Amino acid sequence: MIKNYFKIAFRSFRQHKLFTLINVVGLSIGISTALVIYLIVNYDYTFDKFHKDGDRIYRVVSNYSFNGSPSYNSGVTGPLGLAVHTEATGIEESAPFRTTGGNILIRDGSKAPVKFKNQGNIVYAEASYFNLFEYKWLAGSPKMSLTNAHQVVLTLSQAQKYFPNQSIDKIVGKQVIYDDTVKNTVTGIVADIKDNTDFTFHDFISLATLRINKNENPDVQNWGSTSSNSQLFLKLGKGSQPKNIERQLNALLKRHNPPKAGNKGFNQVFALQPLADMHFNERYSNFDIPVVSTKTLYSLMTLAAFLLLLGCINFVNLTTAQASQKAKEIGIRKTLGSTRGQVIGQFLSETFLVTLFAVIVAVALSPVILKLFEGFIPPGLKVDFLHHPGIGLFLLALTIVVSLLSGFYPALVLSSYKPVHVLKNQAVGGKSKTRNALLRKSLTVTQFMIAQFFIMATILVSKQIYYALHKDLGFKKDAIIYVDTPWNDKKPENKKVFLDKVRAIPQIELVAMGGDIPSSNGWNSRDITYKDGKKEVKVELQTKSGDENYIKVYKIKLLAGRNIMLSDSTTGMLINKTYAQILGFKTPTDALGKFIDFSEKQKMQIVGVIADFHQGSLHSEIKPMAIYPDKWNFGSLHIALKPQTANNNGDWKKGIAAIERAWKEIYPDYDFESHFFDETIAKFYETEQKTSTLLGWATGLCIFISCLGLLGLAIYTTNQRTKEIGVRKVLGASVTQIVTLLSTELVWLIILASVLITPLAWYAMNRWMQGFADRTTISWWIFALSGAGMLLAAVFTSSFQTIKAAVTNPVKSLRSE
Repeated sequence: MIKNYFKIAFRSFRQHKLFTLINVVGLSIGISTALVIYLIVNYDYTFDKFHKDGDRIYRVVSNYSFNGSPSYNSGVTGPLGLAVHTEATGIEESAPFRTTGGNILIRDGSKAPVKFKNQGNIVYAEASYFNLFEYKWLAGSPKMSLTNAHQVVLTLSQAQKYFPNQSIDKIVGKQVIYDDTVKNTVTGIVADIKDNTDFTFHDFISLATLRINKNENPDVQNWGSTSSNSQLFLKLGKGSQPKNIERQLNALLKRHNPPKAGNKGFNQVFALQPLADMHFNERYSNFDIPVVSTKTLYSLMTLAAFLLLLGCINFVNLTTAQASQKAKEIGIRKTLGSTRGQVIGQFLSETFLVTLFAVIVAVALSPVILKLFEGFIPPGLKVDFLHHPGIGLFLLALTIVVSLLSGFYPALVLSSYKPVHVLKNQAVGGKSKTRNALLRKSLTVTQFMIAQFFIMATILVSKQIYYALHKDLGFKKDAIIYVDTPWNDKKPENKKVFLDKVRAIPQIELVAMGGDIPSSNGWNSRDITYKDGKKEVKVELQTKSGDENYIKVYKIKLLAGRNIMLSDSTTGMLINKTYAQILGFKTPTDALGKFIDFSEKQKMQIVGVIADFHQGSLHSEIKPMAIYPDKWNFGSLHIALKPQTANNNGDWKKGIAAIERAWKEIYPDYDFESHFFDETIAKFYETEQKTSTLLGWATGLCIFISCLGLLGLAIYTTNQRTKEIGVRKVLGASVTQIVTLLSTELVWLIILASVLITPLAWYAMNRWMQGFADRTTISWWIFALSGAGMLLAAVFTSSFQTIKAAVTNPVKSLRSE
C-alpha cells in the first residue's frame, strides 16, 4: 500500500510540476534556515555541559549599588578564596584563581631563548581547580603539581608550543619564565579540552606563587579591592542551598571589610552565578569568550519558525486551491472502497515526499544560508554534517513536523469529500468552496503581515543605527587615534619619552596624555559629596583623566572657566553641564570656584564647566562626570591627525607608521596597537548592525517565499478564470481593466495586512527602542513605506501571470474551454 502511495505521489508531482517546485523551494528555504540556526543554538547551549556535577558548580560574583545605580563584576576580593577554605560550610570544593597574561620566555638548554609576547589565557590556580573541572592528566597529578610556589601545569598543545618535538616526559621539569622574572617548573601536563567550554586556559601557575609576591600584588590580600581577574568557583555540597552560601559569603565580607561610615550610598554583595549561566549572562564578563545573548538566540529561533511557517502556508494554500482537481480522484478512491484514513495517508505521503525533497535541497542550500548568518556564527562552530550527531535526528524531526503542519489540514479537508457529491461535481461548491477561499485569504494575509513586520523592523533598526553613527555626540571622533601604553611597564618615564617622539611627527596635529577615551564601554566612578552650607548633594560621579590637551584633541566645548593644567592634579577639575545642573547651579558660570569633597581628605575645585557629551553608547544616558589631570591614570596617548592632503592620501599611514617606529624604540617587548576613535564608536552598535543585517536577509527571504506562493495562487486563479477573461475581452474589456480585476483582491489583502500588523509592529519597535536613552523617532513613513513596498512586490510578482492572461487572444481562451 505504501509503495502505491509513493507511486501516486510521483505521478501527482509530474502533473503539477510548477506547484511542486514552488512548495519545495519555499519549504527548503525555511528548513535550511532552521538547520543553520539549530547548529548555532545547539553550539551555544552545549558549553561546559560535560563537567561532573555541573549543576552544583557556581561562580561567585560581585554586585554593587551606588546610590541605587547597579553595577556588576564577575570577580571577587582577593582574600575571599582563602577565607572560604577555612570559614565557610556547605561547600564541597572551592577553586580560587586569578587570570593574567604577559610575555613568556623559554630557555631550553643550549637553544636560543624564545619569547612569546602578550600571551593570554594564563591563570594562577590551586589543585582544587582540577577537582572542579574535567581534565585528563597526561603527566603529573592534581594533588602534587600545584602544591608549591613556582610550579606550572600546561595543556598538551601549549607544552608542544613551548617545547616542540619533545616528549611529555622530557617537558616535565622544564622551566617557563613569565614576565621575564617569575620562573616556574613544569610539573604536569593535561589534555586540551575538546568539548565546547569557556575555560580556555592553557597555563596554570600555582596560586602560592602569587601569594608569596604580596608586594607586587597587594590586592591579593586586600578585602577592599575587587578585580574581574580574581575568580572564585564553588561546588556546593549535596543539599546545600545557594541562598545559604550567599549569606555566609556576605557575612565574611562584613566581618573582614566592615562598611565605612562615609560610604552610605555604596553597597556590595556577593552572589552565586550558576555555571550554566556563564555563557549567556551579559552582566558579567566571561574571560575571553564572548557572552552570547539569549535574546539573540530566541530571535534566531523565531526567525526560523516564521520562515518555516511561510513555507507551510504556501503548501496549504496551493493544495486547497487545487481541491477541485483532486475531488474526482478522491471520489473514485472512495467508491472503490478506500477509507478516509487511507485517503489521509495518501495525501500525507505526498506531503512527506515534498518535505523530504525540500530537506535534501535545504542541506545543499545550507552553505549559502551560513553566509547570510555569518555575523552570528560563533568562531568555534564547525559545520560537519557527517559527524555531527544531532543533525540527522533534527532533520528527521523537522521533516515529520513540517509534513504534519503542511499536509494535515489539506488531507483532512480533501478526505472529507463524499463520492456522491464528487460525481455530481458538487465536491467543492457552496460552503466548502467558501471555507477554502476564506482559509487561503487568511493565510495570505498572515504571510503579508509577517513580511511587512520584518520590513518595518529593518527600516527602524537601520534608522536608529544611522542616527547613532551620525549624531553629534559632543566631541570630535574623526581623524583621532589612541594608543594604550603597557600597563605593567616598569619605567614610568617611558610615557613622557614616547609622548615627545609622537609630538615631533609631522603628520600629528595634537597629542594628549590621559586615561580612557571620552566614550567607552568602561569607566571609573566614585561617590562624591558636595556641600554648600544649606544642602548636601551625593552622586556617583564618573571620572576621566587627561592633560590640558585632552579636551582640545576631542574638541570638547568649554562652556565656562578655564581648561585644566597639569598643576591641577590635586586641586582643580572640569565638570560637565549635567553635573553642574544636579548641583543646583543655574548657569555654568555659577559653578566656578566651588569645592567638591573628592575623598575624605581631598577637596577639588571646579575650574571649568564643559558641554555634555555621551560617555558611552546611546543606550545609556549622559551621566555626571569630571575630568582632572590624574597622572597615575595617564595610560594612553590621544592623537589628532592632520587632515589628509588632496595630493597624498597616505599621510595618515605615514604618521601611524612613524608612531609605530617610536613605539618599538621605547617598548620593544610589546606589540604596537592603535585604534581609530570613530571605529570604536561604531563597535558600540555591532549588535544592532548584526541585527540589521539579519533582518535584511530575513525580510528578503520572507518576501521571496510569500511572493512565490502568491505566484502559484495567481497562476491557479487565472487558469480557473480563463473563460471569464475571454468573455470579458470579447465584450470589450481592456487589458488594464482585466489586470485591475485580477489584482483588486490582492491589493485589499495587503491593505488589510498593513492595518492589522501596524499596531503590533509599533508596539514591538517601541519596546526595542526603550533600550536606547537617546533614540530616533518611530516615523509614520516607516509603516507607509512598508505597505507600499509589499504592495509593489506582490503586484509585480502577480503581474507576470495576470498580464499574460489579459493579453491572451480570447478566441484561444474560449476554445480551450
